[in-house]
Amino acid sequence: MFPHGGASVDLMFVAALCYMLLQHGRSDSYRVATIRSAPDDNKTADGKFKSRRKEKQQKKSDNLDDLKQELDIDFHKISPEELYQRFSTHPDHGLTHAKAKENLERDGPNALTPPKQTPEWVKFCKNLFGGFALLLWIGAVLCFIAYSIQASTEDEPADDNLFLGIVLSAVVIVTGIFSYCQEAKSSAIMESFKNMVPQFLLCVRMFFVTLATRWMFSPTFQLFLGIVLAAVVIVTGIFSYYQESKSSKIMESFKNMVPQFATVIREGDKLTLRAEDIVLGDVVEVKFGDRIPADIRVIESRGFKVDNSSLTGESEPQSRGADFTHENPLETKNLAFFSTNAVEGTAKGVVISCGDHTVMGRIAGLASGLDTGETPIAKEIHHFIHLITGVAVFLGVTFFVIAFILGYHWLDAVIFLIGIIVANVPEGLLATVTVCLTLTAKRMASKNCLVKNLEAVETLGSTSTICSDKTGTLTQNRMTVAHMWFDNQIIEADTTEDQSGVQYDRTSPGFKALARIASLCNRAEFKPGQDGVSILKKEVNGDASEAALLKCMELALGDIMSIRKRNKKVCEIPFNSTNKYQVSIHETEDPNDPRHLMVMKGAPERILDRCSTIFIGGKEKVLDEEMKEAFNNAYLELGGLGERVLGFCDFMLPSDKFPLGFKFDGDDPNFPLTGLRFVGLMSMIDPPRAAVPDAVAKCRSAGIKVIMVTGDHPITAKAIAKSVGIISEGNETIEDIAQRLNIPVAEVNPREAKAAVVHGGELRDLSGDQLDEILRYHTEIVFARTSPQQKLIIVEGCQRMGAIVAVTGDGVNDSPALKKADIGVAMGIAGSDVSKQAADMILLDDNFASIVTGVEEGRLIFDNLKKSIAYTLTSNIPEISPFLAFILCDIPLPLGTVTILCIDLGTDMVPAISLAYEEAESDIMKRQPRNPFTDKLVNERLISMAYGQIGMIQAAAGFFVYFVIMAENGFLPTKLLGIRKQWDSKAVNDVTDSYGQEWTYRDRKKLEYTCHTAFFVSIVVVQWADLVICKTRRNSIIHQGMRNWALNFGIIFETCLAAFLSYCPGMDKGLRMYPLKFVWWLPGLPFMLSIFIYDEVRRFYLRRNPGGWLEQETYY
Repeated sequence: MFPHGGASVDLMFVAALCYMLLQHGRSDSYRVATIRSAPDDNKTADGKFKSRRKEKQQKKSDNLDDLKQELDIDFHKISPEELYQRFSTHPDHGLTHAKAKENLERDGPNALTPPKQTPEWVKFCKNLFGGFALLLWIGAVLCFIAYSIQASTEDEPADDNLFLGIVLSAVVIVTGIFSYCQEAKSSAIMESFKNMVPQFLLCVRMFFVTLATRWMFSPTFQLFLGIVLAAVVIVTGIFSYYQESKSSKIMESFKNMVPQFATVIREGDKLTLRAEDIVLGDVVEVKFGDRIPADIRVIESRGFKVDNSSLTGESEPQSRGADFTHENPLETKNLAFFSTNAVEGTAKGVVISCGDHTVMGRIAGLASGLDTGETPIAKEIHHFIHLITGVAVFLGVTFFVIAFILGYHWLDAVIFLIGIIVANVPEGLLATVTVCLTLTAKRMASKNCLVKNLEAVETLGSTSTICSDKTGTLTQNRMTVAHMWFDNQIIEADTTEDQSGVQYDRTSPGFKALARIASLCNRAEFKPGQDGVSILKKEVNGDASEAALLKCMELALGDIMSIRKRNKKVCEIPFNSTNKYQVSIHETEDPNDPRHLMVMKGAPERILDRCSTIFIGGKEKVLDEEMKEAFNNAYLELGGLGERVLGFCDFMLPSDKFPLGFKFDGDDPNFPLTGLRFVGLMSMIDPPRAAVPDAVAKCRSAGIKVIMVTGDHPITAKAIAKSVGIISEGNETIEDIAQRLNIPVAEVNPREAKAAVVHGGELRDLSGDQLDEILRYHTEIVFARTSPQQKLIIVEGCQRMGAIVAVTGDGVNDSPALKKADIGVAMGIAGSDVSKQAADMILLDDNFASIVTGVEEGRLIFDNLKKSIAYTLTSNIPEISPFLAFILCDIPLPLGTVTILCIDLGTDMVPAISLAYEEAESDIMKRQPRNPFTDKLVNERLISMAYGQIGMIQAAAGFFVYFVIMAENGFLPTKLLGIRKQWDSKAVNDVTDSYGQEWTYRDRKKLEYTCHTAFFVSIVVVQWADLVICKTRRNSIIHQGMRNWALNFGIIFETCLAAFLSYCPGMDKGLRMYPLKFVWWLPGLPFMLSIFIYDEVRRFYLRRNPGGWLEQETYY
C-alpha cells in the first residue's frame, strides 16, 4: 500500500464538565423557583414517549439558563424581623438544634457539588483515537484487512500490507502518547506520564523489532506480533493512566476557597462547626482573617470590610454593615458572600444561601457546566480529514472501476482500492503538527504566555475579538496618586523613583499641609524585610488607596514612619460606609506647640461639608461660594478622568480644651468634627500599563476588536479605555454626542456613535437582539459594572456574531467567561487558582501586551502549519503515481511501500517540522483575522498547488530517473509496458530486455529495488526546492532569506539520511535499498530548479496583482 507523508495532531479534547445545581431546598425568593407540577407520565404532548437523552440535555440547558440569570433575591431588602421569621431564627440565640438538623437533612451540606469527572483514561483514548489519529487507525485496519485477503488466497502473500499496518499503528500510538504528555504537563499531571515510559519504549521497540524481523518470521507470526504489541500498549497505557488519574482541577480550586470551620450561634451557645454543617438561618460570627462560610445578611458590624476581588473584580476592600444600600444584591452593603475574605473588623450575620445556591456556587456551576465546543484548529483538522478522505475515496473508487474494466480479478481490484485509500493517509503528519504546536507553545512560554492546551496556540492567532478585563490586565493593578489640588491649582503628581517630573514647589505651605494629612491620616505600612526594594515595588499592609498615598508621600517627603513617630497618634476614627471619612488626632512634633493636630480624609463632598475655611496660598480663607465653586470644578474634572478623589482637611485643637494627655474618645467623639480647615484633594487611579496602548493599536491594525469588560465604575472604565486606545481619540459615545449637541440622550441615534459605554444595569434589561445590535454597530465598546453572568452573555453574543473570542480575567467571577470563550486567558500573578484552571492560557506577567505577542505567534503557527502541510502533501503525488502506473500501464513497480515509509517517516519529518521555526512574513499583523468559514488550514488552492502543480513536477522527476535507469540497463520505456506479470513471476527467469538480454527473477528485482532507491532519491532532491518555496506564501525567497537555520539543517538532514539509506551496508536486506551511481542523483536537479523558478514567478505576479486571478486560484 501507499501511505502518505505529513503532519497532524490529535485535536479532540475532553468535552466541558457537566455541573448541575441542586434543586431541592431552594428559596422561593429566587427568580427561578422549583415549581411542583402534575406527575410526569414520561410522554410528550402528542402522546409519544420522551427521549431520556433529550430530556437530560434539556434539563442541563435549563439549569445553565437558570444560572445565567441575574441573582434576584430580596433578603437584603426585607426588615431584620421578617428575615428572622422567614428562617425561624433569632439574632441572639440562633437556630435550635432540632431546626438546624431539619434544615441540614432538607438542604444537604454547605458544600459545592463536584461535577462528573472525565477519567484520565478517557482523555488518553481521545488522544489515541480522536481526530486525525482515527484516520491513521482506519488505514492500519485496511492494511490488516488487505493482508488477510492476500493470506487467505495466496500461498506466500506479500507482507507489505502487514508491515504498513503495524507501522501505522506504531506511529499513531507513539504520537498519541506524546500528545497526551504535552497536555499532562500543562495540567500538572506529568507524574502519571512517568509510568508510561516503558510503554512508550515498547511502541518504539515494536517499530524496530518488526523492521528487524521483517524477513525472519512467517506472515502469520508478524500479524500476531503486531496486533498483540499494539493491544498491550493500548491496554497497559489506558490502565496506567486510569490508575494514576487526577480529577478536574476547576472544582478543586473552588474547594480550596471554602473555609474549614465557622463560629455559629445555636440555642444561645457559640459553637465552632465545620463549614459544611452550616444551614440556612444559622447566625454566624466572622472576624478579620476569616472566610465567609456562606452567603450571609449582615445584622451587626464593627468596622467590617471584605475583599470581594475574587467575586466582583473590585480591588478595594468593601465595607459591610446592616443597612440596605442598593437594589442589586451584589452591590448592597448588607450582604457578604461565601468564600470572600474578611479583611477588617467583625460582623454577625444570618445565613441566607448555602453551597450550590450561593453566588460562588452559581459561578462554579457556570464554569463547570459550560460546553466549550471545538477549537478552530480542531475544526480545521476535521475539515482536512474530510478533504483527504474524500480525495482518497474518489481516487480509490475511480481506479477500482478502471482496474475492473481492465480485467483484473475482483479480489485484486479490492486490494487495489484499499491500497489507494491507504496511500492517501499522511502518517507522518500527525507527529509533525503535534511537534510544531509544541515548539510554538515553548516559544510562547518564553514570551510569558503559558499554553495549557496545545490547540490554544493556534486559537489565539485566529482571534477576532478580545474581551479584556481592566484591573491588572490593561492597568498595573496598583493604585497610584495621579493628581493633587491645592492652592486652587490641579497639579499632576510625580510618582517616579527619581522624582524628575515634579511640577510643584514642595516647600509651599499648601503642599506641606496636604502632605502632612496624607502621611498621618493613613493606616498603611510597608511590610518589613524590604530594605533593598524600590519604594514603588514595596508591598504594603493596608488598602489600595492608602498604599498609594503612602508611596507618594514616601517619595516626596522621605521616611514616613519617622514622621509618624514624631507626630504620635492618640486617637482614631476608622473609615466606615456611614460617615465616609477617617479621622486621626496627633501630638505635634513641635515642642513649642502644645496643641493636638486633628487630620481627616474621606469623600470630598463630606469633608467639604465639615469645613468652614480653606487653606490657599499659605493663608486660611473663609470657604465662600467662590471657593466652593472652585472645589466643585476641580472635583468634577478629576472625577471625569475616572480617578478616585479624596478630600483632606485639618484642625488645630485648642490646648486649653484639649491639653496634652487628654482622653479622646473615638467611639463617642468628644472633640469637634465641624468647622475644620479644607486643605485640598488628591486623586488616584490604577494607571494603564506602559505597553498597552501600543498593543491595542497593533490589535486594531490586525483587525482585532478589543472590548473592555470590567466590574469598575463606567467613568473610570471609560477614562482607562480612552487612555489605552480602546476608545480612539475623536470617537464619541451617545452621551458625548448628547452633551456636544445639548440634547437628551434619548434623541441621539445610537448608530451615529462609534463608541459605547454600557452599564451592567442597562445590560440586564437588554434582549439578545439588542446586545447583538450594540456589538454589530459599535466598533469600540466598554462594558462596566458587569456581573459574571453578564460577562458570559457578552462572550456568547460575540460568538453569535461569528467572532473567535479571547477573554482575559483573573478572578473567580471571570471563570465562566474564561471557560466559554474560544480561548480563556488568565493572569499568572494576580489570577485566582479557579481562573487559571478555567483558562487555556496563562499570562505569566499579567500584561495585555503579551496577548498581542501570542496573537502574532498564533497567526505564525497557522501560516507555518499551512506551509508544512503543503510541503508534506506535495510528495503524495510522486508516491501514489508509481502505484497507478504499476496497475494501469502494467510496468514494474517504480517505488516500493517501504521506500515510501522512508520518505514519510524519515526524510520529510525534520524538514516539515523545521518550517515551524520560519519567521513571520511582513504582513502577518496587518491582515484581518482569518475567516474560519473560508480561510481553511487546508483548502482547495493548497490541494491544487500540492497535488496538481508541484506534485506533478515531482512525479515527473521520479519517473524520469526510473526510465533512465531502466534504459541504461536495457529496458526502454516501450519494453516495460505490459511486462509486470512476467517481471513479478518467480517462475520466469528468462525475461528479455530491449537488446535481447535475459534477466532472472533475482536480477530483475535487484534492478527494480535500485529504481525504488533512485525514485526515492529524486523525491528528496525535488523536495529541496519544495521546502524552500514553502518558506513563504507571498514574499520572494530573496526577500525572506535563508535565516531559518532549522530549515537549513532539515535540507542537510534529509540529504544525509537519503545517502545513508542508499549506501549503508545491509539496507538491501532490511529496506530493499540499493547503492546508486552518483550520476543517478543528478536527473532530479532540472526538475528541482523548475519548481523553484516556477514558484518564484508565480509569487512575483501575486505581488504585482494583489487580489487578481492568480491569487484567487493559487494563494493558499
